[in-house]
Amino acid sequence: MRVCLITTFPPSRHHLSEYGFHLADELRRQNIDFTILGDVYAPEQADHFELPGFTVRRCWRVGAVSNALRILTAVREIRPDIVWFNLVYSTFGTNPVAAFAGLCIPELVRAAGFRTHVTLHHLMDLCDLHHADISFPRVYRFAGSFATRLLLRADSVSVLLERYQHMLQQGYGAKNIGVRPHGTLGRPYPPDLASRPPSEFRMLAFGKWGRYKRLETPLDALSAVLSAVPNASLLIAGCDHPNRTGYLAALKEKWGTHPQVKFLGYLDEDQLDEVFRTAHVAVMPYLSSGGPSGVAHIAARFGLPIVAAEVEDFVRLAEEEGLTIDTYKPGNSVDLAKCLIALAHDPARQARMAEQNYQVAVQSTMPRIVASYVTEFKRLLDEAKRLPTAPEGEATAA
Repeated sequence: MRVCLITTFPPSRHHLSEYGFHLADELRRQNIDFTILGDVYAPEQADHFELPGFTVRRCWRVGAVSNALRILTAVREIRPDIVWFNLVYSTFGTNPVAAFAGLCIPELVRAAGFRTHVTLHHLMDLCDLHHADISFPRVYRFAGSFATRLLLRADSVSVLLERYQHMLQQGYGAKNIGVRPHGTLGRPYPPDLASRPPSEFRMLAFGKWGRYKRLETPLDALSAVLSAVPNASLLIAGCDHPNRTGYLAALKEKWGTHPQVKFLGYLDEDQLDEVFRTAHVAVMPYLSSGGPSGVAHIAARFGLPIVAAEVEDFVRLAEEEGLTIDTYKPGNSVDLAKCLIALAHDPARQARMAEQNYQVAVQSTMPRIVASYVTEFKRLLDEAKRLPTAPEGEATAA
């Protein structure tokens, strides 16, 4: 079986590049023959170096309207058995024309006669367009609904929550939807309580900041937290959201000299271990959600308690996967401070949350998740063998 994985991919830092790496890494471990069709990245993002051990063709660019032609040309040259798309609605660009043109690519590839699978990380129906600074939300909703219908024409589609599956089945009549959890990005580590000394309380906020993930709430809560927990500190890791360049720099200018606030910058894979294993809690100060959080799964991987804004996707994530998450009212710094103070004063609860989240991570490792995808791909290929052969140039997919 030969697979084309179409995804953003490191050293690119665009949406889902880290997730794309973990999918590819596990495909490699499972000895699948695959090629990554990745995005062209800016050289300053990562010292110009490709990751070793992967076959990557940088054939498309975020924001380009020509991506469909470039990807279709590459797929026709490689002639894979399965073309796998790892997507959010803005994968191919934040410009509406480029984004919509990109979301048409799975249908164009399917129409060209290739078997397609789409992993869709969120739904446009649930996106809070207010935080995206959208001028014409009704137009976006209509275009998003149309794009969703195009994506659902893939041979099969995976979503990350049962809630998404039910919405697509009920709202769009979809019959080809499977639920495959986000999965733990990397090897799970048992909670290392010795690395989390009781003399400190390290609150870690990690992400791509400035859009719906914002740091004002934990920063505003810091004073109240320090009044009750003088040994607390706020660690801020990650980078700007692609549409919010300069967001972290502005915050660092204001807060960079605060002794209990540390800006760690972007964390590469080999830096996650030290930062997450020595933190006491992961703080997820979101105003809305862009899908099941990768940060929550990284926190679970390292056996870390989680405090998150009470948005629907996090509530469902806890229900469906069994993560334990303390929630606060989105944007409410007083409520967040109360949650953090209560957790800081309850080491036994920290330990229970850490252990439960670790156990969830153990049950949803990437080998299990990717094996489920490979099983689905084999099903699609077996189904294709049972269908009549189409004349050359015509699609074989239903």
